[in-house]
Amino acid sequence: MAFLIDDDMTMDQIMRRWPLTIRVVIRSGMLCVGCPIASFHTVSDAAREHELDEDLLRSDLEAAASSGGSAAPMSSAPGLRPA
Repeated sequence: MAFLIDDDMTMDQIMRRWPLTIRVVIRSGMLCVGCPIASFHTVSDAAREHELDEDLLRSDLEAAASSGGSAAPMSSAPGLRPA
């Protein structure tokens, strides 16, 4: 399975390329939208900084990115737990 989100992509790049990922960011309690650090933080960095489970965050971001513009809710975003 090919992943859309590369390990080196920043949160800013992800949100700009796939706007539906912003929903995941907000539901996860992260304030990456508009944050100047989002231009530097990868998914791994953001998960660590916000004490989130990286695998769940990455999975939800991938689901949003691959949804092709669908406004379907993310299944596990509300259930993200600290790592």
